[in-house]
Amino acid sequence: MTKISVIGSGTMGHGIAQVAAMAGYDVAITDTTAAALDRAQSNVAGNLAGAVERGKATQEVADAALARITFTGDRNAAVENAQLVIEAIIEDIDVKRSLFAELDSQADPSAILASNTSSLSIGQIAEVTERPDKVVGMHFFNPVHIMKLVEIVSHADTSPETLATVREVAEHMGKTAISVKDTPGFATSRLGVVLGLEAMRMVEQGVASPEDIDKAMELGYGHPMGPLRVSDLVGLDIRLAIAEHLFSEFHSTQYQPPQILKDKVSSGELGKKTGKGFYVWPKQ
Repeated sequence: MTKISVIGSGTMGHGIAQVAAMAGYDVAITDTTAAALDRAQSNVAGNLAGAVERGKATQEVADAALARITFTGDRNAAVENAQLVIEAIIEDIDVKRSLFAELDSQADPSAILASNTSSLSIGQIAEVTERPDKVVGMHFFNPVHIMKLVEIVSHADTSPETLATVREVAEHMGKTAISVKDTPGFATSRLGVVLGLEAMRMVEQGVASPEDIDKAMELGYGHPMGPLRVSDLVGLDIRLAIAEHLFSEFHSTQYQPPQILKDKVSSGELGKKTGKGFYVWPKQ
């Protein structure tokens, strides 16, 4: 493995590109607009500068990592000679299937195609390709350069060789990999969404403030971050989409989105990325 391509330069995409470059891989990241790529480059540079300031990396290491990343609007150039292509675009099954059908013809036939989806079916994504054995889920967590977990999701046709390769790549990036079967919400989203939605219902019912609910889980149960702050970081629009997907799959009320979540999303309060969710965040 020498080259990794990342499709989508948003919060997850540029984070994946950063950790891949810091692990020594050559990385090409692509998006549909120059503005998105400019933001991604600025964010990666900022993250690396922060690592230097905190003593987590030397300036030489940071400079070398940034130099390994190519930011391009040309998807064909981005995937050329890549052994692993990681998709990190909008959480929409139809959009992802359309992308994977295109990547199947653009990427080298031997390349592994991975999705960073947090809840959608890897099998449904894989079936639009001629290489279902080389399609897998690689679910990273936000912020990618800090969070240690990668959820590796296999569908019925994912080959053992593909699983072994992506696990090796994840571990080379300094991540801990867990293996999960292709089921709605996998392991992390299925559990995390239930906790997050119940915390939102508690706010809705006036049980306690968001801050106190989060403190209860942090200090009472040892969670490093409370469920409402996590939801703000993930993005309330993404939380809503996952909840709606899981509710449609399982028809269980524990996945039914509370009105407070719907209201915040409809009003544009999406969490950290918009400056307000359950918390008020400093402007980026």
